[in-house]
Amino acid sequence: MTPNNDQTMTSHNDQTIQKDQQLPLSVPAFEFRQSDTPILVSMPHSGLALTSEVEAGLTEQARKLPDTDWYIPELYDFLETLGVGCIKANYSRYVIDLNRPYDDKPLYQTKTTGLFPDILFEDAPVFEPNKAPNETQKAAYKEQIWKPYHNTIEQELKRLKEKFGYAILFDAHSIAAEVPMLFDGLLPDFNWGTNEGQSCTDLIANVVTQILRPNYTQVLNGRFKGGYITRQFGQPEKGIHAIQLELSQATYLDEEAKKAGRYQLDDNKLPFIKQQLKELIEGCLAVSLNE
Repeated sequence: MTPNNDQTMTSHNDQTIQKDQQLPLSVPAFEFRQSDTPILVSMPHSGLALTSEVEAGLTEQARKLPDTDWYIPELYDFLETLGVGCIKANYSRYVIDLNRPYDDKPLYQTKTTGLFPDILFEDAPVFEPNKAPNETQKAAYKEQIWKPYHNTIEQELKRLKEKFGYAILFDAHSIAAEVPMLFDGLLPDFNWGTNEGQSCTDLIANVVTQILRPNYTQVLNGRFKGGYITRQFGQPEKGIHAIQLELSQATYLDEEAKKAGRYQLDDNKLPFIKQQLKELIEGCLAVSLNE
């Protein structure tokens, strides 16, 4: 699919699918704004929308959407002022996980969730018994949500590479500071992933890790080395670089509200984390990979 040429966030559904293969979507699959710079930011897990089939089958616990990358669009609301493009998923990862491969091959050796998650990060079921979407519905989600999201990233990175000589994909995520099912202990604040240096030049990784203020903790290629999007699109030998950031939600969520089952921003933390993220993107913009 061909991205629009305007610079506003545009909504997308895949128009190439036959009507008899489509399921009605309550909102477009994603929103997309082209970039005036070599950087595209992807937000595959911040969506909150549900299809009727998924919503009808969720457990009470899953209805709170606990594994969402909460408030990622709000944290990066400065992108447009910097001329940085953005693609943001509208649907929850419980509908389909856009950071997993189309064939659902496991990305990690340890326990994790797949293209169609059936367990929460709390290691509890996503769906009530026999209430998960059927195979026909899953196939429609792959065609109507997964494919157009990835096709748009591919085409935009190609356009940026042709225009600037290189392109940088910044895959923006967040996660709870403690997820016993996935890892032991407390996560660092900033968890960078470059697929062990295979998805981008070391120059980019060096820039972001050096810019980070010392009051935040960080790790490079620790528990999170980059998901499917980072691994698939990062091809530094072809001038396309990808880096993933898993940001600890402890850096911006109200922890007391979270204990009570509410996900809300902490007004005291918010200005600092937004300024730090802006400095990181500005650092990436300052990198010239044509020299």
